[in-house]
Amino acid sequence: MPSGLRARLRSALVTALTAAGLLVLPLASPHPAHAQPAAGTPEFAQQILFKASQDPGYACFRIPAIVRSTDGTLLAFAEGRVLNCGDAADIDIVVKRSTDGGRTWGPLRVVNEGAGDTHGNPAPIVDRDTGRIWLAETYNTGRTDSAGCSVPCDRTPHLQFSDDDGLTWSEPRDLSPEILPADWNSWYATGPVHGIQLTRGRYAGRLVFGVNTETWDGSRVTANHAALIVSDDHGGHWRIGATDTWPIAADGTFRQKPSEVTLTERTDGSVLVSGREQDGTDLGHRTQALSRDGGSSFTAPFRDLPDLYTPQVQGSMLRLGDRILLACPADPDRRRTMMIRSSYDGGRTWDSVDRGTVVTTDWSGYSDLVRADHDTVGLMYEGGAVDARDEIRFARFTEDWLAPRRGPDPRTADLARHARPAAVLGGAEETDGVSGGALEFDGTDDAVRLPYRPGLPLGSGDFTASLWFRYAATTGEQPLLWMGGIGTSQPQVWVRGEPANNRIQGLITVRNGAAAPQTAFVRTATAYNDGQWHHLVLRRGADGLSLSVDGTRSGVGDVPGSVSRNSPFGVHIGQRMDSRAFFTGAIDEVRVWDRALTDEELSDPKVLRSAKDTVLWLPLDRVRG
Repeated sequence: MPSGLRARLRSALVTALTAAGLLVLPLASPHPAHAQPAAGTPEFAQQILFKASQDPGYACFRIPAIVRSTDGTLLAFAEGRVLNCGDAADIDIVVKRSTDGGRTWGPLRVVNEGAGDTHGNPAPIVDRDTGRIWLAETYNTGRTDSAGCSVPCDRTPHLQFSDDDGLTWSEPRDLSPEILPADWNSWYATGPVHGIQLTRGRYAGRLVFGVNTETWDGSRVTANHAALIVSDDHGGHWRIGATDTWPIAADGTFRQKPSEVTLTERTDGSVLVSGREQDGTDLGHRTQALSRDGGSSFTAPFRDLPDLYTPQVQGSMLRLGDRILLACPADPDRRRTMMIRSSYDGGRTWDSVDRGTVVTTDWSGYSDLVRADHDTVGLMYEGGAVDARDEIRFARFTEDWLAPRRGPDPRTADLARHARPAAVLGGAEETDGVSGGALEFDGTDDAVRLPYRPGLPLGSGDFTASLWFRYAATTGEQPLLWMGGIGTSQPQVWVRGEPANNRIQGLITVRNGAAAPQTAFVRTATAYNDGQWHHLVLRRGADGLSLSVDGTRSGVGDVPGSVSRNSPFGVHIGQRMDSRAFFTGAIDEVRVWDRALTDEELSDPKVLRSAKDTVLWLPLDRVRG
């Protein structure tokens, strides 16, 4: 059957079923923490918007993008993937419309048919002066399998528009002559997320959307470019504006690779740009830049955000007055736990994961945010109980449903040089320690988290970590100290009790150049869960990685490489980085040095009273605030 006829039949079938009341968009259960509200309470509701089982003719839907027209219609775009869920097969751009703020939705309509090729990466923009809705997108040759686009990928940008609130669309025009220079000759991606029209200052009325691209030299990819595309004549002509280029070394390593950028206009008229960071040697999976001239240039290169925990994934932003929302999964290792986090200072700082608002603990991926009406926010996101690509959902919520802005956490001192106090989370309480006070953790939500500073990452060098602990737990994972990322591929250092396995375990995961990650671990022969105080030392030095408790030592050969690179980074006491395990017991005198101390030094009072070479020094004897 010709692909055009297939698309027309598919749309006609869906329209008929909807008109007959036979095709219903079922409600998806909100996260248990946000059950359907009673009258007068903040609102939250969500529903399945795109799903293969309810939208005939497609195997998978991905890549959501959403805008609100000047008439108040919501237009929800997605990639309709015909053959499979792969990124480079037969893909259409599809849309559904809502005229009541996202409560109900019309049938699926095909905006741009791939006809065997990949037509995707929707980036819609509403021109509020003309009412025209623009849709930027990219094309590449399609495949019949589920593999990605071959490198170099023949991606080209295109543009079409609607003047009737998304009911019909113009023929796409190729934007390559305007925004595809010769050296952007491999990957090219528009969005995928809504673009913006500036409203303040001398650049008011300008249309802006983001792209990321790559350069191919005939044998390999040599550079990544993150850029803004702008128009000052309501979409008649477009040009490349702010551009940030990052080289890729011959060995395949690079500092950053900003991609899938989302933008918002700050209250001062500047443009905040947030991007996905993918496999760079800088710390963090989110990266950020700012433009103060309407998107013509960046004030500085993109900078990484090490302590903004996300997996490698696209995210979305929306400004509500002085508050900027960021939607993206919060699990730093995997695409799950969709969360809304806020910035109250124009993106300089963001809510930590314990302050964000959880939309779902399901698997979740790409997203977009929209102002659904005057007091309601809409979130369109990929989610599923089994896979983040199961379906695309639409959630409506009021700002009151979001977690309120919280004051400062209680603090405990960090005596390392140039260190700020650490945050005490969940209500960890003072207790008697080895000498003086210590902190007691309840195993539910108690932890100590250090604010990020450049001196914390241990890199490729030697280190020594020392702490005192006591606990009596017989089950569960009992995290004592965590530094770095998490998962099987992210650089990290941690030590934890594993009472069910009758052991204490220490672990490092390293990255060395472009080689695959390597892991080394050391274990004790007992769990030391007798309720008594014990002294633990984890060391990396010339003789390898070693773990000792009360002087009893076990060791293993080292694996060379950095324990802190290309991943989110945090330092936690009594908590896994992803908050999926907490310590039950007491911890005292946590210290980390950026060298391998000898046993004699560890027993020398002069060394233990000095801040020299300390990365962190937490006496944990007092909580303030």
